[in-house]
Amino acid sequence: MKKAHIFDQRRTGILLHITSLPSGNLGSDAYRFVDFLQASGVTVWQVLPLGPTHSDGSPYQCLSAHAGNNKLICLDSIRGKAWANPAEMTGKKIITIMAHAFRQFSQSASADEQQAFQQFCQHNQYWLDDYVLFRELRHLNHATAWYDWPDELRDRDKSALYEFSLQRREALMVRKFEQFMFYEQWSSLKQYANDRGVKLFGDMPIFVAHDSADVWAVPELFTLDETGQPETVAGVPPDYFSETGQRWGNPLYRWQKHEDEKFQWWQQRLTSQLLLFDLIRIDHFRGFEACWEIPAHCLTAVDGEWKKAPGEALFSNLLAHFGELPLVAEDLGIITEEVTALREQFALPGMNILQFAFGGDATNPYLPHQHRPDSVTYTGTHDNDTTLGWYESLDQATQLHLHSYLARVLKRCHGC
Repeated sequence: MKKAHIFDQRRTGILLHITSLPSGNLGSDAYRFVDFLQASGVTVWQVLPLGPTHSDGSPYQCLSAHAGNNKLICLDSIRGKAWANPAEMTGKKIITIMAHAFRQFSQSASADEQQAFQQFCQHNQYWLDDYVLFRELRHLNHATAWYDWPDELRDRDKSALYEFSLQRREALMVRKFEQFMFYEQWSSLKQYANDRGVKLFGDMPIFVAHDSADVWAVPELFTLDETGQPETVAGVPPDYFSETGQRWGNPLYRWQKHEDEKFQWWQQRLTSQLLLFDLIRIDHFRGFEACWEIPAHCLTAVDGEWKKAPGEALFSNLLAHFGELPLVAEDLGIITEEVTALREQFALPGMNILQFAFGGDATNPYLPHQHRPDSVTYTGTHDNDTTLGWYESLDQATQLHLHSYLARVLKRCHGC
């Protein structure tokens, strides 16, 4: 199968999330970083997931698989709009400032800007309506999870949601406007980067958070009971790093339901991600071949079991829908021949991690001489220490191995 066009050219990149910029938002620092990448000959900028996070701040357990994190919005850029009155954009919370901005936008924005907002709402209705309802309900329920809301809201009673939508119409429009501003700022940054030869590289977790707009909107697609509680959850089995494995707690997919709906949920999810990024890493790719299913009542991952997933059917569907798949498979962990075959069948590059390479023998698959052409090589991932921190933590024998290996590589290069 032919690989996506973006992989025709060999590239170098940097992983730096938006929150690691000095301002931590999509303002001028982000554009200066693009300039730095261009000047350095770097053509890929990878970030972590951009969704709104829970209170722990983890971008891998977001409140939505589609929405942008409002904390990444550059408020100074909004204050600089022709329709804006900065003096009236007051408040400590972003949502309060955005409420003032939305009123000014509604009163003073041009007809073209108003139309752009309406088109954004229409084009993204498949996720936006549920998302703003979810966020407003969650706010009024003191940030409690949706499965702890009153039954009629938890279970999405149509009359209750309709009445709530009427009562909170302006607040819901503010939240839609907030997403419009995020997508507008990200689109401008992406265009600026692409014009300078820099591709934006996203990150898409395989699973979504239990407490998310995605699960609340279509609970039938997940392994939940009638009260919204999970029956089974995701994780990984015991290994070298943990005797009890990892219990992530995300509800698993009812794959038969997804297949029955011709994977529409996945098409929509990838559609929103491809609006944001030129290529996307899929976290925990092996879960598309088989995932570790843990009974929800278990406190650890020990009692889980591998359950097959319809990866071939899913990616065949996505390939037919999108034409090509600019995806990178995070194929770390317990990787079987079946997982590798699935990745290769759809021409998806895998991953190499240099921090895993040293301290063993010459058969270590992460040593550079073992790397495959169809792969992306990282010094480390978002789970790893910095390269300097990693190096300083190595024992003397591993440092000597590293020095010896790199010396041979450099000698070979100088001899070319």
